[in-house]
Amino acid sequence: MSHLQPLAGQTVLVTGASGGIGAAIAERLSAEGARPVIHYGRDRERAQALLGKLGGNGLIVQADLSSPDGAFALWRDALAAAGRIHAVVNNAGIRSEISIEADPVDWRIAWQTEFQVNFFAAADLCKEALAHFKHHGGGRIVNMASRAGQRGYAADAMPYGATKAALINLTKSIARSFGRDGIVAVSVAPGWVRTDMAEEFVAKHGKDAAVGDIPIGEMAETAEIAELVAFLLRPSQASVNGATFDINGGSYIR
Repeated sequence: MSHLQPLAGQTVLVTGASGGIGAAIAERLSAEGARPVIHYGRDRERAQALLGKLGGNGLIVQADLSSPDGAFALWRDALAAAGRIHAVVNNAGIRSEISIEADPVDWRIAWQTEFQVNFFAAADLCKEALAHFKHHGGGRIVNMASRAGQRGYAADAMPYGATKAALINLTKSIARSFGRDGIVAVSVAPGWVRTDMAEEFVAKHGKDAAVGDIPIGEMAETAEIAELVAFLLRPSQASVNGATFDINGGSYIR
C-alpha cells in the first residue's frame, strides 16, 4: 500500500453517490485506490457519467431507499456484484419541509418518509454490513450526519435534524458494541455544503441566510467532505472509532 493509494484493495459502498457529496466521495475514494460501489435511486445517467469519470473503476447498483426493503435489496445486489465490501458510506438523504400547522396525515408522512430514507435505510445497511464485517475480519462505516443533528434545526425541517441525531447515536452504539470485531464507525456532520440544494437555497434566500452564522463566511466544498471521508477509511485510523467530525466552519455552537 503506497502513501498515494492508502485505500488500495478496498471496495466501498457509497449510497446516494450519483451527485453532490456522494459523487465527490466516490471520486476521492477512487483516486486513493478504492473501488466505489455507486448507489443511485433514480438518476442512472449521472451514475454512469460518474463511473465514466472514474475510468470504469467501480460498480453501479440501483435501489429505492424510500422502500422498506430498499436497503436490504441494495446490500444483496452490491454484495453479489462486489463479492466483498470493506466499508459503507451512508450518504443518501432527503430534506423536506413540514409545518406544525400541517394536516396530521401530511405531518406523519413527512416524518416517516424522512426517517425511512435518512435513518431506517442506513440502519438496515449497517445491520447487513456488521454481519458481513464480523465474518471477514472487520470493516468501516461512515455515516453522513449533519450539524442539524447536534444543535437542532429549523421549525419547518425538524424531521431532518431528528433523523441525523438518531444516525449519530446509532454510530456511537456500533462503535461501542462492535469495536472488538475490528469494526470502526464514525459520523461526519457537515453544516452548509456547496451543493445544488444549497445553491437553490441561496438563490431563494440570499447567501447571508446560509453563511451568516458561519465564522469563516463560506460553505464547505464537497471535496472537503470527500477528503475527510477517505481519510477516515484508512486502515491506519482505528482510534477515530465512535467520533463525530464537524465540518461547519465554526458554526456549531455547543
